[in-house]
Amino acid sequence: METRIFSKKDIEEASQILKTGGLVAFPTETVYGLGGNGLDSEAARKIYAAKGRPSDNPLILHVSKIKEVYPLVESVPEKAKILMESFWPGPLTLILKKSAIVPLESTGGLDTVAIRCPDNALTLELIEKAGLPISGPSANLSGSPSPTEASHVYHDLAGRIEGILDDGAVGIGVESTILDMSGDNPTLLRPGAITLEDLTEVLGEKPDIDPTLLGKSMEDGFTPKAPGMKYRHYAPKAEMILFRLTGKMVSEDKKIADAMSEYIQDYKKSFRDDMLRESALERRLSEQAKEPCDKNEDREEKTIAKEPKIAILCAEETKPLYQEMAEKKKIRLKILGRREDPLSMTHNLFRILRECDEEGINLILSESYPEEGVGFALMNRMKKAAGQKIILIK
Repeated sequence: METRIFSKKDIEEASQILKTGGLVAFPTETVYGLGGNGLDSEAARKIYAAKGRPSDNPLILHVSKIKEVYPLVESVPEKAKILMESFWPGPLTLILKKSAIVPLESTGGLDTVAIRCPDNALTLELIEKAGLPISGPSANLSGSPSPTEASHVYHDLAGRIEGILDDGAVGIGVESTILDMSGDNPTLLRPGAITLEDLTEVLGEKPDIDPTLLGKSMEDGFTPKAPGMKYRHYAPKAEMILFRLTGKMVSEDKKIADAMSEYIQDYKKSFRDDMLRESALERRLSEQAKEPCDKNEDREEKTIAKEPKIAILCAEETKPLYQEMAEKKKIRLKILGRREDPLSMTHNLFRILRECDEEGINLILSESYPEEGVGFALMNRMKKAAGQKIILIK
């Protein structure tokens, strides 16, 4: 299958693909989504197949206007109406009881449906022209960092989908906030750019928080309800570890840099030992195969010279703490953004993780940041990307 790149002038063609059961990736203010007809069971199955995504992981339906929500749900609670009027179009997804026209394939088998109205003019026009809700998880291979540019989508899904609607780089860079409105109390299932504080101000009450966002795991008997929260997600190919000071969440203290330096030293030794063991095994095998001695010596010399590729993620404010170490130890320094502006960090996070994949990085070490406001979403994605690997520094 050829995957075409569409622009604004091609929206009519892209909408026809959606109408006839095909898949088109589309831009939003958060990340690129993988679009299909949200009311078509077969389109949902195609999305799961293209992404390699488990079919019990619900999709989000995207609408262009609030009135388009009503046919998709049993009812719209008054508080949900207030939230739609306050934050749509924007990065807020609401979960409501689904109506009969929404197939279970689009909801991961649940009796609820996730809906949002994205803040992107091209995609709103695409939805209007298609005349249907567009189901859209992130347009990446399941588990990998979410796509924030059309090129990321093409890298992951070329040959798997019909088209990509290109609108340049997204603004926010992490997925939408998800709020469950299907029960007695509003419950935050996934943090995003619409913060807990924003929701509290509009609702007049603080929403409940899903226990899995507060450290509870599936091993503890808690199952995440939101897309992207249930399985390993947002992960780079490299091992990723977060460093955090106990007692506070900022990492401007030199203790973090010192701890990273020590960890890198130990990691490099372990890496070299592993390489030598592999080389010794190869040498024994080649001796059994009676390969020339000089070929074995050449292989061992290359092994000794090999160094792991390591990257450090830090804030603009803390960059000076790492520069000398980066130069001496040949570490790649990646600047997430400004700590005082968490949105600048969410904007860059997934792009940088994908950049690390392209560069063949073996190990990523990162600072941690305050889990307040947008920082809650930032750290949620960083913890997921790191597989919850966190080193605490006293």
